[in-house]
Amino acid sequence: MNTETAYWMALAHELPAWSFSDRDGWKNEDKMNLVIQFYHDRKMSIEDFFGLPEECLKDDFQLNDRQVNDLQKVKSSLANYAFMAENLQNSGIEVIPVVSSEYSKTLKENLKKSAPPVLYIKGNKQIMHEKSLAIVGSRDAAEVALNFADNMAKRAGREWKVVVSGFAKGVDKQALDSAVASRGQSIIVLPQGIMTFESGFKTYYRQIIDGDVLVLSTFHPKAGWGKDLAMARNPIIYGLAREIYVAESKPSKNRQGKETKGGTYAGVMDGLKKGRIIYVRKPDASEKNDNDFLIQNGAVAVDFNGNKLNDYEVRKATLPVTVTESKESFADNIKAVLLKGPLSAADILKKMNLDWKSDKLTKELKKLDFVEVKKAGNKNHFSLKGNNNSPDLFGF
Repeated sequence: MNTETAYWMALAHELPAWSFSDRDGWKNEDKMNLVIQFYHDRKMSIEDFFGLPEECLKDDFQLNDRQVNDLQKVKSSLANYAFMAENLQNSGIEVIPVVSSEYSKTLKENLKKSAPPVLYIKGNKQIMHEKSLAIVGSRDAAEVALNFADNMAKRAGREWKVVVSGFAKGVDKQALDSAVASRGQSIIVLPQGIMTFESGFKTYYRQIIDGDVLVLSTFHPKAGWGKDLAMARNPIIYGLAREIYVAESKPSKNRQGKETKGGTYAGVMDGLKKGRIIYVRKPDASEKNDNDFLIQNGAVAVDFNGNKLNDYEVRKATLPVTVTESKESFADNIKAVLLKGPLSAADILKKMNLDWKSDKLTKELKKLDFVEVKKAGNKNHFSLKGNNNSPDLFGF
């Protein structure tokens, strides 16, 4: 058992990750394609796959020398992972590979080939297969947003739905605590490795034992908290939920005190791009947040009780981060505006409330590798490359 688990853990964590600086690495999609090939198409166990000779990996799986070498290096880490797997088992932590029937079907359906190869869990794993909703929002949330999170968590309990949250202060923590207080069920999605959550296991010991709380992580079991892990956790929160409710989204501040888009904003915009229906609380006129901006860009407005507002008129919402702050901010804002593309330069300028000439914007847009330009009559129209929601089928 530990040997098979060790292989899955090594596959998840030991292959060098793809990045913009190193494009020879492994994307999650590459790992999932490999799993589909050996497990679904060829009916092989992961142990049998790693036991194949190099020639077979190249000929039958179309892997290059570098990829084969990466897989051989994975095998050298098995002893360490087998030892870790035993420690996890002794601590009551389960390792669930993506091919297992116990793996969340909701997560696979929502993330498709971006689904993590393994889940680390402690608690009632049946929770992953119940109706679920995520309640998300800012860490520095206003009282009205916290009250919304409290109300929605209590409603979820009455409707026998599991609350998914990310264990961050603010809206996430409020949603979790309200679900626990009302004897509802909740999934805590960690921004760290599950072996580093000792204090949390003590805090929620009773709820875990009673089957009301499931703790889940997708990262290396010993990974400490990090901002990059917190951002990478957000798609998992959204992926585990059938419904997504946003209490509040507003900019956060970096170490230099400069406002940047928060994780909620990034998560919602990514979810909308993937075709998810996301519900956002209607903000009061006096609030200063990005809720109206998200609604303007495709999210669904809801009232304090989470009921859809069909006749809600969105206030004119400007972009949450000005395009002059950085090239990264400009690129992100362009992605947000083009979600419903294609648009002309004039349309984009209007949506972004930019005092630029069309020629200047066109010049900047042509520098972005994710923007596609097409001629319609005598005008350029811009859209996101590959902006489609075609399904990726696992077969398991």
